[in-house]
Amino acid sequence: MNKDLAGVSMPEPRLASDDDLAIVDRVLAGDKEAFGELVRRHERRVYRTTLAVTSNPDDAEDAMQETFLKAFQHLAEFQRASRFSTWLTRIAVNEGLQRLRRRRITDSLDELIASEEEMKPRQVEDWHDNPERLYARQQIREFVEEALRSLPAAYRVAFVLRDIQGLDTEEAAAALGLTISALKSRLLRARLMMREALAGRFQKLAGRKSEM
Repeated sequence: MNKDLAGVSMPEPRLASDDDLAIVDRVLAGDKEAFGELVRRHERRVYRTTLAVTSNPDDAEDAMQETFLKAFQHLAEFQRASRFSTWLTRIAVNEGLQRLRRRRITDSLDELIASEEEMKPRQVEDWHDNPERLYARQQIREFVEEALRSLPAAYRVAFVLRDIQGLDTEEAAAALGLTISALKSRLLRARLMMREALAGRFQKLAGRKSEM
């Protein structure tokens, strides 16, 4: 077991191929401007992660900036045993948690781990489409975002990493400092909670329509 920059005790992961490594090498060799390419590649993922943890856009933005600052400052400490994106995501999760603690919110991953044994980006719509269909899509997005915000942070971030950002199970588990079985268990609970939350919202919507 080793402890990384994110402060999470991690099993030693297997070596992974990583197309970010060439850029990391350029930065470490003195090409500081190359770090901007890493930011461009990963800023959406990092922001979604910090938003999933904090559920607050301002905190998520601050945590994203701090994530990249710490990654730049500690880049030489990246041991390459996991993908650069996984290492960066662990830092993002930790920065998001620090924002939660500063707001004195106790919904932290650490506490949930002890008790257990991020948004989709807005998209520009084509307004030539059917207005009713556009309204329905917008409503569905709002339902999903509301349901996500209702989840405890630990479940919310697991759901975002795996089902929205599309990380594979191994990478999501590594990013959260979990075993694969623990990640699967948490993800199952998150999906069930999302299903329950969405079902309630759609039932209310159906009830309102039937009264019209």
